[in-house]
Amino acid sequence: MVNGWPLAAVTLATLKLGATIAPLDPLLKGQERAAIVADLRPALTIEDVADGGSHDWPALSAPAAPAMVLYTSGSTGRPKGALLSHAAVTFANESWAGPVMALTPDDVVLAVLPLTHAFGFNGALLAPLLAGATVMLVERFTPEAAAQAVRDRGITVFPGVATMFRRMLDAADFDGGPRLRLAVSGAAPCSFELAEEWRRRTGTRIIRGYGMTELFRPISYLAGDATDLPASIGRAVPGVDLRVVDDDGHPLGADDTGELWIRTPGAMDGYLGAAEETQAVLSDGWFRTGDLACISAAGFVTIAGRKRERILRGGYSIFPPEVESLLLTHPAIAEAAVIGVPHPDLGEEVAAFVALRPGAAATAEDIVAFSRDRLAGFKYPRQVTILPALPRSATGKILKARLGR
Repeated sequence: MVNGWPLAAVTLATLKLGATIAPLDPLLKGQERAAIVADLRPALTIEDVADGGSHDWPALSAPAAPAMVLYTSGSTGRPKGALLSHAAVTFANESWAGPVMALTPDDVVLAVLPLTHAFGFNGALLAPLLAGATVMLVERFTPEAAAQAVRDRGITVFPGVATMFRRMLDAADFDGGPRLRLAVSGAAPCSFELAEEWRRRTGTRIIRGYGMTELFRPISYLAGDATDLPASIGRAVPGVDLRVVDDDGHPLGADDTGELWIRTPGAMDGYLGAAEETQAVLSDGWFRTGDLACISAAGFVTIAGRKRERILRGGYSIFPPEVESLLLTHPAIAEAAVIGVPHPDLGEEVAAFVALRPGAAATAEDIVAFSRDRLAGFKYPRQVTILPALPRSATGKILKARLGR
């Protein structure tokens, strides 16, 4: 479903019923959607909702089923469904509505983020409704429509991704709105420089933070605290514990760099039908993020890099193995490797490096078109480089560090 009242109505009705909702991105191609539906085996698929009037039924006091399944592409190359309990969703949205955004019934929240993804679903829809705020639903983001809404519709809070903020600032006549008090970034890194440019132009702050589908937003700056450090993504929100560990899982000290582990009531219970992948990231209540970070003595977190290969493109997460698996179905491609390369607006762009089969012929444009027809718009590689062979180590591992230089 696209952003609109039917998705909101179905979400609230499903949660009240005690059933499990799994919103799917309308940008998914048929093959991708079919794979997720096969994994879910849903009892009911809802494509649209007609206005049938008002209905009510008693809510379950303690639903046993998960509240929702949110899909994120996995490092194995197939989408993984994160199982999120009602308790996790409640904690996450109370955190969003409370310390992160400080929402009140007087707020009007602009919902231009895709509501089928964790940030939009919770930060732009459920948390505002929990606080009694008004949500203005917009089917698709354009900088012109968003700027007009902020200016003319009394928007007070604007959750968005860095790409949206950048494109709005590129409009010379945009300077915020009369009621705008806060913007909130998520889904992909938002630079301090962009946040400062936004502040100078609009007179309001972008609340930066860190999150993922499996954990919601466990690290963030807060609406009630004016602290904002250039390199940091914030501190643990109330109720969340953080640690940085070495390769053996031993905790490190302040300012030491290691893998970031997070313990939060908002964490998923596991991946649907993927016990081994669940065990790889969840241990004794701690979620292993795969990100390298350090934590200062004051609790501020700075991300140093990623142990896993996730690409963050315009707020969307793309995992190279999924794209590589698709590329290897092309009849001319023998080898494929996908990496993220810097992009001035999107943060990262998807770049593919391929080697062709002996005697086969294909152009970079052919391969881009092949991928575009089979992957969601945010996933397919815009850049394709054809090489005689991909660089490999003595053990046969592709040396991605040598690509893109």
